[in-house]
Amino acid sequence: MKKKILIFFIILAVGFAGYKFFSVLTHRQHERGEKIYYCPMHPTYTSDRPGTCPICNMNLVKKEITPQMPEAQRVDKHPRDICLMHDCHKKLGGKPCPMMVVAKEGETVTCPICGTYIVKGGKLAEKKILYWTDPMIPGFKSDKPGKSPMNMDLVPVYEEETLGQGGQSPEGYAQIMLSPQKQQLIGIKTAPVEKKKLIKTIRTVGTIAHDPELYQAQTEYIQAVQALERAKQSSIPEIIEQSQRLAESSRIRLRHMGLSDELINEISTWKEAEHSLLYASPGEPVWVYAKVYEYELPLIRVGQKLKAQVPSIPDRIFEGALRAVDQMVDQETRTIRIRAQVQDPEEQLKPDMFVNVTIEVDLGEVLAVPEEAVFDTGTKKIVFIDNGQGVFEPRDVILSVKVDDFYEIKSGLQEGDNIVTSGNFLIDSESRLKASLEGMGAGGGGHQHGQ
Repeated sequence: MKKKILIFFIILAVGFAGYKFFSVLTHRQHERGEKIYYCPMHPTYTSDRPGTCPICNMNLVKKEITPQMPEAQRVDKHPRDICLMHDCHKKLGGKPCPMMVVAKEGETVTCPICGTYIVKGGKLAEKKILYWTDPMIPGFKSDKPGKSPMNMDLVPVYEEETLGQGGQSPEGYAQIMLSPQKQQLIGIKTAPVEKKKLIKTIRTVGTIAHDPELYQAQTEYIQAVQALERAKQSSIPEIIEQSQRLAESSRIRLRHMGLSDELINEISTWKEAEHSLLYASPGEPVWVYAKVYEYELPLIRVGQKLKAQVPSIPDRIFEGALRAVDQMVDQETRTIRIRAQVQDPEEQLKPDMFVNVTIEVDLGEVLAVPEEAVFDTGTKKIVFIDNGQGVFEPRDVILSVKVDDFYEIKSGLQEGDNIVTSGNFLIDSESRLKASLEGMGAGGGGHQHGQ
């Protein structure tokens, strides 16, 4: 027992002597006019010249000391004040950063690299202890308290709360850090994610309809509706039921051809079918048939305004509205037929004329990113976010439509995120390479940050 007490006092004396030596050395360096540089995250490390911290690779900061400064402020905090070690999951220069943070219970300290709470206001005891470690041995972990290989008391590492929307990198990617010099060499440019008013223009070709089949279907439906009205005046239930089945069958045929319920209800009030489906008929709107691609179908809806232009009448634009969308997709061309009605007061349009059709779709104010910001791997869409301090985070995003040089963002980004718009090809290569190296280091079990 006496031996242990003696060892304890020897360690205490050595620590105090080291502390005084560090204080005197710092004071004498100041008296000799020498410059002192220290690491903000590891204040006990000092140097007489600029450089980087050997522990976390952060740039050293020049220490300003004035004669009026109390001695307690002339020296950095003693290592015993380091109460928590934060295993920063973002690596600096390819090295793990066991960031030892000077903090006391109840303080709020945030890692300047990854934006993670180190100590949140409140008692540390209320947080879950993940493991125990020795701040002087980077990477050392223990599942219980005790002594480290250096015979130092182990300190607890508590569960952290992550800020922002950051999370695991997409599979096969890793966060990277690039120096300002390397960013300049690569030619990295960034821009914030903003909301933009996007108008998607769908352009296609079509013809003025000559459709005896639709004309016949309309005629059958009109006759069936008229027969049903007459049958309702009969006292024979079988006649009424048969007329109802005939009218419903005719209605289903029109629905299968793509006509909306609204248009079918309108047809039920007509006296006869549209003659313009067979030949130019004075005073009637003209049907235009065109095809859109399958991927454009989510943007198409009945009632949309459109414009048609005939090459033989280049100075005239015919306006109309979309009235029907066919139910079947052409398996060979992956297109679907749309039917619209346009006004032709001067009877200039004839059946089977060739027309150019334009549909403008107002998408409203949506999150949008430049086309060059999106890196398409073939299986996923990746955007790189500039988190500041040289840290670039890969983010898996879901895109919607492309309008001019912009993509609408459905998920993965938020307004204000600073994204890379130039140089992302080389960032992608570095991110993939780093993920591969981390995977190899983890024995093929995936990349493990901060190990």
